[in-house]
Amino acid sequence: MKLCFVCFVLLILPFFISAQTNSLTLDDLLQSAEQWANENLDDDALRVLKNADRQKIEKLLAEIQKELEGEYVIDLASLRNTVRTALPTLGRYEETLPYALWLKTRLDYLDVADELRIKIPPPKSKPGAPPKPIPNPPAQIERQIWIEKLSERPWPSTAKSYVSRLKPIFIAQKVPPELVWLAEVESSFDPRARSPAGAAGLFQLMPDTATRFGLRVSPFDQRLSPDESALAAAKYLQYLHHHFNDWRLTLAAYNAGEGTVQNLLNRHKAHTFDEIATRLPAETQLYVPKVEATVLRREGLRLNQLRSF
Repeated sequence: MKLCFVCFVLLILPFFISAQTNSLTLDDLLQSAEQWANENLDDDALRVLKNADRQKIEKLLAEIQKELEGEYVIDLASLRNTVRTALPTLGRYEETLPYALWLKTRLDYLDVADELRIKIPPPKSKPGAPPKPIPNPPAQIERQIWIEKLSERPWPSTAKSYVSRLKPIFIAQKVPPELVWLAEVESSFDPRARSPAGAAGLFQLMPDTATRFGLRVSPFDQRLSPDESALAAAKYLQYLHHHFNDWRLTLAAYNAGEGTVQNLLNRHKAHTFDEIATRLPAETQLYVPKVEATVLRREGLRLNQLRSF
C-alpha cells in the first residue's frame, strides 16, 4: 500500500509543484497540502472520493487557491489541463459537486492566462540567471481579451430564472441592477457552488462577509438562498462603492478585500483600478475585466456607464 501511494504521488507531483521552488521536498509538499485541506475543505464532502482521488483533489485545490492568490496571472496557465482532467472526478458525486461548480467557472481564468502566455513574450534573462517571470499584462489588454472571449457566449441556462427576480433586490439597495451578472462570473448562477476557501452561493460570499451583512451561515446557510445571497451581495457592493466611488475598484475590493485595494492605492498614491491592477492578486486581475466584459455582453454597458442612484 505504501509503495502504491508513493507511485501515485510521483505521478501527480509535476502538476502540483509547477510554481514551487526547487527547494520544496516531497515531505513538505504532502504536509503543506494536507494541512491546507484540513483547514479549508469540507471533509465530509471529500470523504466520498477514493483515497488516491482525494489526495489528488486536495493537492489540486490547494494549488489553484495558491495561484489565484498569487502574484502572476500567467502562472495559472500551467494548471489548465490538470483542472480539466480533475473536473469529472469532482462532478461525479453530489457531495463534491459544489467544488466542481466553483472550479468550472474558474476555467475561464486558466484559458485567458494561457492566451496571455502566448501573447506576451517572456523577458530576457541574463546567461546563467534563473528565468524571470512573465510580467502581468496591463488592464486594458485583459479587458480586450475578455470582451473577445465572451462576445458570443450565450446566457447560462440557470440565469433565466434569476436575473429578473434579483434585479429589484439590487435596485432596492441602490446598486445598478446590471450587476446581478456578477453571479455569472462567481457561480454561473448555480447557488450550490462552493470555493475551497469557504465562499458559497450565487455571489460567493465568505462567511464573515455574509454575517456582516445580515445572513446566517448556520444552522441553515442563507448564502445558499438566491434572494438572501443577492441582498447581502448588493449591500456589500453598495458599501464598497460608497467608499471607493468607482465600480472597477469596488469589484476589485469585492474579490480581494477592501483592505488589499486600499493599501495598494495608498502605497502607490493611485486613484484608479488600472494604476494598481498589475499588483493585485492574480484572480482579481482577471476577475474585474471579466465582470466588465460580462456586463457589456449581457446589458450593453461598460462599468463607467452604470447608472448611479
